[in-house]
Amino acid sequence: MAVTRTPLIAGNWKMNLDHQQAIAFVQKLDWALKDAGHEAGSVEVALFPPFTGLRSVQTLISADKIAFAHGAQDVSAHDSGPYTGEVSGAFLKKLDCAYVIIGHSERRQHHAETDEIVGAKVSAALRHGLAPVICVGETAEDLEKHGASAVPAAQLRTALAGVSADAEIVVAYEPVWAIGSGQAATPEQAQEVCRALRGVIAGTLGEDAAARTRILYGGSVAAANIAGFMREPDVDGALVGGASLKVDEFAAIIRYQKHVGV
Repeated sequence: MAVTRTPLIAGNWKMNLDHQQAIAFVQKLDWALKDAGHEAGSVEVALFPPFTGLRSVQTLISADKIAFAHGAQDVSAHDSGPYTGEVSGAFLKKLDCAYVIIGHSERRQHHAETDEIVGAKVSAALRHGLAPVICVGETAEDLEKHGASAVPAAQLRTALAGVSADAEIVVAYEPVWAIGSGQAATPEQAQEVCRALRGVIAGTLGEDAAARTRILYGGSVAAANIAGFMREPDVDGALVGGASLKVDEFAAIIRYQKHVGV
């Protein structure tokens, strides 16, 4: 039986929007989608505010019954203890987080997160009932030296070590050379790597896990190019950065099925 994967459009706000701005943004996005006749449930929407906005976003979504999921941009590999500045998965679960981004290229680059650290954080997320959004991707140098999928595939294999076959995970392919550059990968490039990543999941966790796991593309995603990515069989959504901070643009990305007829 074929598995239907619900498309996931995730907005990574990075270090933008304080808690008051976060509230205003969520309200405006909800209104924009409703005004446009968006059918909740056809696409899952997940928002990733900074830690300081999580409680406000959680409260608003719960009180107004808004059909958005929310998650954190990082998690500690530790559950508790003398780790100043870190945030436990247990704390995130108390805030009703469904997801947590792990291994984003900016964390790898600016905070020296290795594949092993990413793997430990994946395990921590799963211990607390959070679905990790595992980010993998190659630099321009990696691409030239190793080819399109070698580095992302190796990163994913390490991240999945010790993960059980029934765990809920999401994988996000984010070519580092495309992030914030305005120059996205082509849909064909994204499909090539996402297909390889699904093969890694199949080889590590089994065919059933590979069939149900959603794989996202991230890197200069916009309303103008999202439909092309979503036509590819192994691309199940997008991890959106800068465009997720613009209400109308992000709403158009979420509504890709309507405005392009995919």
